[in-house]
Amino acid sequence: MHALYSTATALYHFGIRCAAPWNAKAKAWIDGREGIWERLEAKRDALRGCLWMHCASVGEFEQGRPVLEAIKAQRPDLPVLITFFSPSGYEARKLLGSARSDSLVTHVEYLPPDSAANAERLVSLIAPRAAIFIKYEFWFHHLHALKAKGVPVFLVSAIFREGQPFFKWYGGAWRSMLGCYARIFTQDEHSRDLLARIDVKNAIVSGDTRFDRVSAIAEANEELSAAGSFRDASDGPVLICGSTWPKDDEVILGAIERLRVKPRVIIAPHEPRETQLQAIERSFPKPLITWSEAEAAPNTSSRFAISTLLVDRTGLLARLYKYGDIAYVGGGFTDGIHSILEAAAWGRPVIFGPKHVKFVEAKGLIDAGAAWEVKNAEELHAVLDRLIGDPAALKKASEAAARFVRERVGATARTVEEVLRCMV
Repeated sequence: MHALYSTATALYHFGIRCAAPWNAKAKAWIDGREGIWERLEAKRDALRGCLWMHCASVGEFEQGRPVLEAIKAQRPDLPVLITFFSPSGYEARKLLGSARSDSLVTHVEYLPPDSAANAERLVSLIAPRAAIFIKYEFWFHHLHALKAKGVPVFLVSAIFREGQPFFKWYGGAWRSMLGCYARIFTQDEHSRDLLARIDVKNAIVSGDTRFDRVSAIAEANEELSAAGSFRDASDGPVLICGSTWPKDDEVILGAIERLRVKPRVIIAPHEPRETQLQAIERSFPKPLITWSEAEAAPNTSSRFAISTLLVDRTGLLARLYKYGDIAYVGGGFTDGIHSILEAAAWGRPVIFGPKHVKFVEAKGLIDAGAAWEVKNAEELHAVLDRLIGDPAALKKASEAAARFVRERVGATARTVEEVLRCMV
């Protein structure tokens, strides 16, 4: 089974290299790892005895951030290494380890490809005091190298499903990774019970640290002047569409065109590429202003009743939901929905596409009366028409969304207590 895993991983890396000349993401994955050892060697002294936190991408980093901040509050001198698997995660947070950032992170780096040699080299170089992996991250060689050196490793906000390799006859290598963790903190009891069926006894239910993170963002209540001006320019309802893909845009536009009462729209594409931005500018209700234009001329959106605010930069969305009445979150027509908790934390009812089976919070919000799944523009129109046309229904759904998040905070404290206890 170990050999099968290593072969599969090697083939995956080979596939990325083959795709790099034609695929921008694959090229970024390869290019970003050039010079990785030189960068780490340069930081060797600063990183020795660090806390290593590994995340797939920026969403997982935000999930782990409350834990990191709580640990640093008690251990301010502890060096911290953050690694990312994806280029998007690294690019979004690489400056955290720069001289311009605060003292939260010592260095941000890509995860070296998962081989026995790379794993041994990394662990020997940084000699971590502890390691935290977030949610789905299982890397055989890195985990076993940490275990061999006696480094306590924690899996935070983990979620498990019956279809994963751990629970299959061929999942021996995957099951062995679970034994490398000092503690697995699961989001729910179902995940813990699944692990118990395969005799994994190092799991406890702690909840999902994302609830703490999104609650903290909402409590900070940071002002975004361009969005505030847009919001104040009219008393009409505002639909905020976050992390959208072209298919989401098509569904949203089709629904808006059918509505009797037209909401004003804030739309933030998941990846603001020029082709999608141009398509939105051509098709969404006018007058339309981009975020860049609104920032350059801050009074524009307060002088005119702008219909659409197009957010042409990243990093704003978790704070932007403050300025909407109803949220549509994208990804449900591609690989899976993006963060719906960011919207719910502000008390915004959430609407999303059908691909959300892996996201337990989606079912929870639907059951709470705070979210809806839509499969097409007609269904989105029906939900929007009901919420916009019935203020009482909108208020009830908004309160349900905020309550859903508020009742689930606390995972960070439960996690940090155990991590600090194991760190020597």
